[in-house]
Amino acid sequence: MDIEPFELERFFDRFEHDADIMLAESGIESRSTAEFDTDPGELGYVIPTGGDPQLREQVAARYDRSGDEVLFTCGAQEANFTTFAALMGEHAVTVAPTYQSLSAVPDAFGEVTTVDLDPPAWTLDTDRVRDALRPETAVLVVNNPNNPTGRYLDEATMRELYDIAAANDTYLLCDEVYRLLAEEPLPPVASFGEYGISTSSVTKAHGLAGCRFGWVAGPSEVIEAAANWKDYTTISPSTFGQHVAKQALDREDEILAENREQARDHCERVDEFLADHGMSWREPTGVNGFPTVPDGFATGRAFCEAFVREESVLLAPGGAFGVPDRFRIGFGLASEELTEGLARLDAFLTRRV
Repeated sequence: MDIEPFELERFFDRFEHDADIMLAESGIESRSTAEFDTDPGELGYVIPTGGDPQLREQVAARYDRSGDEVLFTCGAQEANFTTFAALMGEHAVTVAPTYQSLSAVPDAFGEVTTVDLDPPAWTLDTDRVRDALRPETAVLVVNNPNNPTGRYLDEATMRELYDIAAANDTYLLCDEVYRLLAEEPLPPVASFGEYGISTSSVTKAHGLAGCRFGWVAGPSEVIEAAANWKDYTTISPSTFGQHVAKQALDREDEILAENREQARDHCERVDEFLADHGMSWREPTGVNGFPTVPDGFATGRAFCEAFVREESVLLAPGGAFGVPDRFRIGFGLASEELTEGLARLDAFLTRRV
């Protein structure tokens, strides 16, 4: 089993430690531990290892499913990995551009066909998705809202994708880590029917990346197979992460209201900045956007490397998502950091004129 190097993570590894400002962070600003009770008691395994049954029932309710149809994991990354390991046979279809693991992991188990969103609005031609499916296609993969573009496919499109997948006896897996940052979140894919699978976490929308707490919701046979793989990865979710995540989910309305307001305000600021500097994007849902590279740079990588070296502010090159003439900007960080990051970007671009 071979897997491609994770290009985005390798790029971050080169620069993130020494950069003053992370302007490519893909989630909302992290919350303080001071908001939570941080004493879970004994730091043993979570028992049962699939997660606290009462909390699983609470999470399952948002998908119109039972607690046995939810598995708690160490972040959405493990939720996706164990689900792909459980599902993959010969073939998968992934909508791109997307977070690399959503294509690289299934590709490590079988073969992946990608169907590209069409810029600049990042629309999806569902007929192309239908044409990409094969009789042996195990899973159709979508990230909605999308990382890196911020495109939020509407409910009609998502239900059409579900119908296309179900008619082919194929599961539709949707990574929904940004769903709850939307002002009006769509129903989750796991609530669509027996072929629907949703993965998510408290990382991106709740600001709790350090909890490493996520989940997969879907049909019982998928959950059981993913749990079998999880026995070979982390065994159980984090005791500490589950303890804090439960408190966050109990306060979810309050936390999400604050985070959506911050995301909305920051998005407006970045939109104005980009327009002032001759760059364009499709205004995103969530806290990631995918602007065009500024004039004078051949690729997003050249731009991002020059910027971090001169101004110690890190952006993400679009090439890490297969789109070399774009870059990803994350605007969920603290307001004062966003202000400083944009000021340094302004100074950098002004020098280049």
